Amino acid sequence: MPVAEPHSPGAASGFPLPAIPAHARVVVVGAGQAGLSVAHHLAHRGLAPGQDLVVLDRSPAAGGAWQFRWESLRLGTAHRVNDLPGMRELGLSFETADQGRAARDVVGEYYAEYERHFGLAVFRPVAVTSVREAARASDARAAPLRVDYRRGAGDGATRGTVIADLLVNATGTWGAPIRPYITGIETFRGRQLSTPEYRSAAEFGGRRVVVVGGGTSAVGFVLELEGIAASVTWVTRRPVSFAGEEPGEASASMEGRLAAVAQQNDAAREGRVLPSIISGTGLPATARNLDAARRGVLVARPLFTGIEPGGVRFADGSFEPADAIIWATGFRSELGHLDPLGLREPGGGVAATQGRAERDPRVFLAGYGPQASTIGANRAGRLVALQVLEVLAALS
Repeated sequence: MPVAEPHSPGAASGFPLPAIPAHARVVVVGAGQAGLSVAHHLAHRGLAPGQDLVVLDRSPAAGGAWQFRWESLRLGTAHRVNDLPGMRELGLSFETADQGRAARDVVGEYYAEYERHFGLAVFRPVAVTSVREAARASDARAAPLRVDYRRGAGDGATRGTVIADLLVNATGTWGAPIRPYITGIETFRGRQLSTPEYRSAAEFGGRRVVVVGGGTSAVGFVLELEGIAASVTWVTRRPVSFAGEEPGEASASMEGRLAAVAQQNDAAREGRVLPSIISGTGLPATARNLDAARRGVLVARPLFTGIEPGGVRFADGSFEPADAIIWATGFRSELGHLDPLGLREPGGGVAATQGRAERDPRVFLAGYGPQASTIGANRAGRLVALQVLEVLAALS
């Protein structure tokens, strides 16, 4: 079926933007995969989108973080994108999508059609700035929450508030890339950028590039830069492996995935900073990756120990000249707007069990920790939605 282009209702058409309700039973923050999954299940079970259920998304259009990925990224070379619940009734599936198109375009179009079909009434661009107590009460844990937001951008932005019984945070990680401090990082004369800032290999034509990171984004950058950059040096903090590279490794790969998810679960329950999933799963053993490894392209050096104005210095004293450093070094969960609620544990994270914050039962975290994978976000959507409905019933 034809899919309409994603758009931001009202802004482009010249019509007034719909008003965001002042009160709601549930506010969902973020309309990526986890947020849409939760919203779908809540709407399917009786909450009215745009009234009882308010979904706020800071992005300009549908598509979650995918709309900001680089143009060359294709569905066939990215992490698998799982279908949203109910998507197949639209005649859409990422399994049958055009693998030759930019992933950001396909995901954006499919998500936009999904929102329209199910009438999820996503308000965008709306950035939630803080979540706090709405008012003092004898039992603060049962009191409503005040969700402050900024709508629009630049001089035309407006501010507002929604009072909500419960909040589902589904903000993901894309807006919080991690850039580790390495001695001398501030002295580098070349360009430094993180994964969300990468657009195209063409920007680095004839340049000497160092790519830092052991995940799929780093691998994608290395492969795309081959033959375009003057040189590409790949460095990782820990040794990397390609899952399933040798006979018998497929089962080991599955064990690694299960172990990695278990580590995420443990960290989420204990409120520690979440570990990397890729460290336990290994990199995908695609034909392209394995061929590049055999050719010596995907062979990583250990992380350098210092950065100098013209390049990076390794522990063995060797020096690699560089014009650019791409930091594909992962992300942290975007939870700063929840800080007024005091949810963080001494370990730096937010303790959550099955998506519900331990320190505040009014707050749910979707797409957090072990739920962060595309399939995990879908499963979490239903789990979180059912818990939300149970709490709402108790409040009523």
